[in-house]
Amino acid sequence: MAARQEVTAWRPRVPGVTEVFHARFTEHAYPMHVHDAWTLLIVDAGAVRYDLDRHEHGTPHDTVTLLPPHVPHNGSPATPDGFRKRVVYLDTGVLGEHLVGAAVDRPDLRDPLLRRRVGQLHTALARPGGELEAESRLTLVAERLRDSLRPARRTTPPRDPVLARRLRELLDARVRDGITLAEAARLVHAHPAHLVRAFSAAYGIPPHQYLTSRRVDLARRCLLDGLPPGEVATAAGFYDQAHLTRHFRKVVGVTPGRYRAPQKPSAPVGPGGSGVGPGSP
Repeated sequence: MAARQEVTAWRPRVPGVTEVFHARFTEHAYPMHVHDAWTLLIVDAGAVRYDLDRHEHGTPHDTVTLLPPHVPHNGSPATPDGFRKRVVYLDTGVLGEHLVGAAVDRPDLRDPLLRRRVGQLHTALARPGGELEAESRLTLVAERLRDSLRPARRTTPPRDPVLARRLRELLDARVRDGITLAEAARLVHAHPAHLVRAFSAAYGIPPHQYLTSRRVDLARRCLLDGLPPGEVATAAGFYDQAHLTRHFRKVVGVTPGRYRAPQKPSAPVGPGGSGVGPGSP
């Protein structure tokens, strides 16, 4: 089998994320090296074996691997067909360096919910215009990671309808321009994770989904006012027309172009069911 390499890397506009790295390798082996960021890794196919702090580990597809900053590690394929992985490199402030020791002891986490949330984070990071969703998902991922690294206590956060309403008011005031989760948390004096949970508990959807639905409503009004879809995307706060189309079709069921197409009203049905109104000749 010929060696195969596929690599995609980018830096999204999401606070706390220094790089996103997707790769498929069949033979490449990483030498011992370090990063100055947290390495959050999931494997979608195959497996990786690696050494961390002189102990050998593996990453089957149902685990989440968290490698701490400044700790040497390597990596190589653990299966004949290599591996396909997705990595998010997180700024040290996202988790804090005080958790490095716990991550060295338990780098591989078997947690289906965490695994699903990391996958959702990657999906959001890959979509231009999904920064608020990615920031919200990262907040919940980081919270879950912290709980996994220091499992001393876990309590259900209390409902906070007042905080939820304050965030809703912020989102309503910035439908077009948007707001980052970090800025919203700063303005309402709340921790980002608590803010997301309070809003979701109060309204049944996360903040990013609420903002998207408000933008779709605004787009509908703009379309009915006669604005072309290309201009509607900007007017309603979407990244571009593709971003508008994806969410508009998901919410409304049709594309913006079909939505604004002139529809001929059906003729009223007369008493005899012929479709002829009383004033017809």
